[in-house]
Amino acid sequence: MAAGLEAIRRVVTGNDERGRSRVVWDGPAPNSNPGPIKGRGHTDLWVWYDNVPLLAGERDDGTLPYDFPGPALGGHLRIIHAKKYPDDLDPAKNPEIEPVHEPKATPSRRRWDRGRGMHKTETVDYGIVLTGERTMILDDCELLLKPGDIVCQIGAWHQWVSPPDECLMAFDMIAARFVDGPAGLAQGNDKTIHPAPNLKLPDGVKPARRVVTIDTEDGKGSLVSDGPAPDVRFDPARPGFASARLWVTDSAPAKIVFESLHLPHTIEPPEDGTVCRVVTFPPDDIWKGQVGSAEVKAFFQSMGSPGASTYSPSVPHPYMQKTHTIEFCFVLEGEIALVLDTEEVNLKAGEVAILRDANHAWSNRSGNPAVLSISSHDGA
Repeated sequence: MAAGLEAIRRVVTGNDERGRSRVVWDGPAPNSNPGPIKGRGHTDLWVWYDNVPLLAGERDDGTLPYDFPGPALGGHLRIIHAKKYPDDLDPAKNPEIEPVHEPKATPSRRRWDRGRGMHKTETVDYGIVLTGERTMILDDCELLLKPGDIVCQIGAWHQWVSPPDECLMAFDMIAARFVDGPAGLAQGNDKTIHPAPNLKLPDGVKPARRVVTIDTEDGKGSLVSDGPAPDVRFDPARPGFASARLWVTDSAPAKIVFESLHLPHTIEPPEDGTVCRVVTFPPDDIWKGQVGSAEVKAFFQSMGSPGASTYSPSVPHPYMQKTHTIEFCFVLEGEIALVLDTEEVNLKAGEVAILRDANHAWSNRSGNPAVLSISSHDGA
């Protein structure tokens, strides 16, 4: 672990010779990269070079090299350790006061900047605030983001302001394709989906804030929407359960579009795609002993993924599921147990699990709701 950066616990799963899910690595993410200012830098968690990540093997893909903003056909998962710039910092070393200039491309030709930290990348990003606060500046507004907020950054010009103290923010950066060159403008005319006026969340469930940004004209990063995630599913058998869908990609590289939630609702992503969700798990004691095969079957059908369930009377948890995916799971609030075929792992807020083709379930043994952000990618 690099000196000066907060350690990030990362649990990575795999499968044994019998196909049973297990933990492969559990400990501080090894690929930490401190910046010149103590406490600032980034921790890389996973990298993939092809359209979809590999699901098998003993190689730790969190240690693979890449050039920001990531592989042109793949993507990467990282955590940014942001910290207030020192008051006595040399202005020449502070990107927030760098002179404004005409857009310039970096050598990768997939990142452009125009000074003062304003930049854009040829990616679709799921930006998840884990701790602290962060201000994002677009060309048409400024937004204060708090823990649990998620930005769906669809290739837009934007800037991150130095936080008032410290902030940890995860970024799942997915390779995209600008069809009009560096302008990277929104394509199509899909209308933004908003929550139904009568949408009522169960007791103990907080709205998942979804911020969507995109460029609607050349050189202008714009806010598309900012509000509660509009597509939320519940489970009558588990009072207090909620799964909010925030964004979907259905190709690799991803498309630059205004909205994606018109795509069919499923747990697993489309082929070559991704889906970002925020899931609230109530304490198991609320429903334990009252759920059987009928209730589990009804839940997975309502989620559009009846084939994901691996329920049987002998499994360690009734909601065990398996999809041909890699899932990046951040615990946003509370604590929860990851139940695998061969073992269980307890996780708490700020920790991350990377599930590779894993038969698993989430079990909340505490007395309070647990909230996870889950970014699921089609796998190979």
